[in-house]
Formats: sequence, structure tokens, C-alpha cells
Amino acid sequence: MARIRYAARTEAEIAAARTASAKLPDIWSTGVVAVWETDPDAVAAVLPPPLEPTARPLVRVTVSTVALPGYPLGAGSFAVAAAHRGTEGWYPLVMPMTHERALTGGREVFGEPKKLGEVTVERDGPAVRAALARHGIAFVEIRGAVGDPLPLPEPAQKTDFYFKFLPAVDGSGFDLGPVLVHCTRTERIRRLERVTGEVVLRESRYDPVADLPVRSLIEITLGEKTTDQKGRVAERVSPRDLLPYLHQRYDDPQQALDGPPEGSA
Repeated sequence: MARIRYAARTEAEIAAARTASAKLPDIWSTGVVAVWETDPDAVAAVLPPPLEPTARPLVRVTVSTVALPGYPLGAGSFAVAAAHRGTEGWYPLVMPMTHERALTGGREVFGEPKKLGEVTVERDGPAVRAALARHGIAFVEIRGAVGDPLPLPEPAQKTDFYFKFLPAVDGSGFDLGPVLVHCTRTERIRRLERVTGEVVLRESRYDPVADLPVRSLIEITLGEKTTDQKGRVAERVSPRDLLPYLHQRYDDPQQALDGPPEGSA
């Protein structure tokens, strides 16, 4: 009988697949990173327990094109600074990706809040533009002029926090208890340039990042980097505590009832 590709794999085939995935070459990305200080109350409001705010209410946006073998990938992240039991890192609110393949592993294995979207990094001479868009709205746009090269930092470890869970079949709560994941990445940078410019946040009911406005822009950079990553379950979390934040992960129809904060532009 011909081999049926949806049939069960042997233990040897499963082991070979794991070995192959563990030996991937360095994958380099070119991206724009913007960091700014926002309203501390806004950061505190978006952090599910047991995450807590850090001393500074920072937002970090990354917009990258990734040189994946076989096809290019656009990858983005909009994250706020957070801490968990003495470990400081970033809690991403939304991570737009341009291909389905990039969604599944991150969401199912690590609990990353990935969604299909448009990710753009364009450079024309010194002018650079980077944007994250969904539902026809570029809800984050970074634009500016590339300046002098910056000193290359030493390889550094960074931590992202994710919540991994399965919504209940009956639509109420969770089928399995949610867990908080620490994902650690060792980042190596081979090119880094300063960008002088601005960050524009646009109103979107599905990606309401405009609620975390730019109060003080700290830096914008353009660079090339590669990272590896490892995840671990840090602790099991209270379903009751996490449930009010479930809408962060999905395009919830109830968001049609949400509006921008009073007094916003």
C-alpha cells in the first residue's frame, strides 16, 4: 500500500522530525523597534494576574521581516513591560504574522497571541517606514530617517510572558487550566542604526493599542538580529483571574460595543 501521509508516524519518524527542527540554522530578521513610555494606569490595566507592572510603564513594538527558508515572513509584536515574581520582561498584547504557519506553533506550544495581519518594513535611502495592520487599519506605524550606526550590544537574554489555555467547548471558561509561560530568547545583533522619527497609533476596535499612547518616545532603531528561544511553564494561574482578559486573544464580536477612552482623539 502506498504511504498514507495522514497516517500515524512511527517513533523513529517522530524522533527524526524533532532532531531536524532542533538543527535549524540561524534565521536573521530585519526590523524596526520602537520603545516609549506610556500611562502607568494603562499598562497596569492590561496585565492579567499574576503579572505586575515594572517601575517604568514601557511599550515595545517590533516590526520585522524574517528570512525564513522558503518564504519571507512578516512578524510583529506590541508588548508592555511586565514582571513576574522577580523576573522582568514583556507581555505581548498582539503579534501579527503574515503566514498561517507562523501562527500555529507559537499559539499552540507557547501561547503566543499571534494573529494573521499585514507587516511592512520599507526603506528608501534614509527614509524608513514600518507598520502593523489588520482589518484594513495600520494600527501602528513607525516612520523616520535612519541615522548613525550604533554600537552592537553583547548577546542578551530577554523574557516574554504568555498565557497558554484552551477556551471551553461550551463557551464558558476553559477546558484546561491556564498556565503562565516564560519564553526566554537569546538575542544576537549584527547591525544596529538609530532612527529619528515618530510612532503613530490609530484607532482600531480589534487592536486597541491607541489606549497606550506615546507619552515619551525613548528610542527607535533599525537592525538585524537572530534569536533562539526556550519556553517553560512558570505556574498555573487562576481561570477566574484570567477570564476577564480572554478577549485580548481573539477578535471578539463584543468589541463592537467597545469605544475609545473618553477624551481621546
